[in-house]
Amino acid sequence: MESPTMVDIGLFVIVLAVLIGPFMVKKIEHNLEAFLFVMGVLAVTISSSWHMELIEEALMEPIIKGIVPAVLVAGTLFYYGRSHVQKGIDALLKAVPLKVLVLVIVVILGLASSIITAIIASLLLVELVNAMPLDRSTRINLVIIACFSIGLGAVLTPVGEPLSTIAITKLQGEPYQAGFFFLFNKLAVYIITGCVAMGLLSMFFTGKACATKDASCAPVQDTMKDVVMRGVKVYVFVMALLLLGAGMKVIIDKYLLTVPSEILYWVNMISAILDNATLTAAEISPSMKIEQIKAVLMGLLISGGMLIPGNIPNIISANKLSITSKEWAKLGVPLGLILMGLYYVWLFYLPFHFEFNL
Repeated sequence: MESPTMVDIGLFVIVLAVLIGPFMVKKIEHNLEAFLFVMGVLAVTISSSWHMELIEEALMEPIIKGIVPAVLVAGTLFYYGRSHVQKGIDALLKAVPLKVLVLVIVVILGLASSIITAIIASLLLVELVNAMPLDRSTRINLVIIACFSIGLGAVLTPVGEPLSTIAITKLQGEPYQAGFFFLFNKLAVYIITGCVAMGLLSMFFTGKACATKDASCAPVQDTMKDVVMRGVKVYVFVMALLLLGAGMKVIIDKYLLTVPSEILYWVNMISAILDNATLTAAEISPSMKIEQIKAVLMGLLISGGMLIPGNIPNIISANKLSITSKEWAKLGVPLGLILMGLYYVWLFYLPFHFEFNL
């Protein structure tokens, strides 16, 4: 392996800053979008990766991919339809126990995200959880668990998230001839199991419905200004992650592409702070065995739930409910590590690897 250059060292320092900064400095924690944007600009500058296409992509991608428009349109609809959402949740809770309702929401949104997209699923999630009679701590825990479910479920079709679209595109030729249901066929047994497990886990974190007089149970009340500002923050967040991914491509290409899949699975925990679509584009190749492809994708999908920058559902949910990096990591990191360990054993040591054939 080549010796690290000054560029490599500078990029590793940026990775370290992104990982540690939000937990050590309160100003960074409360201005995470701006901090990540600055780190992205630095990464691209240090790696000499600036070019007009990247600037255009960074400016337009959050809009073209529908992320910011979805946040603004859904936010506006929920703002004016808040009373109807609240009435719907209240009516459901009269017929269904709270824990059962939480289970159903986490599982259904996780699996449906591959059809309605991870963005819409996360927007629905925060509005539904916000309308429930839950204290802030419970809401945060449920949202984190549900974002793991959505992050997993969205991979089942190319519609769900950019990662799955890129994976299908890279594998559509020989020998895999990947079509619309390729990832569903190969990963559904792992994904469905994970979504159901997250639903069951969410029941464990759901206590009794809290009293309406309890101030900590009051739903987050948005103004239209909040809706617009959320769209702006998500725009900056997505742009920042895209720049970070472009800047880090130098060390991804240099250090990751020759790593064995068993190790790459764990190294892909870097997806907790980098755009997993960028990592997918760099790592997935039709020359890989299917077992290697599964390991790479599952490592990216699981670790994406560990920290707020890990995927779009985390970003949207954290912004809506004002969840800090520390609050997210308190559950997200240990849960992610446990899932990584369990899936590692399943992928590499257990014989049960059932595949569908759609």
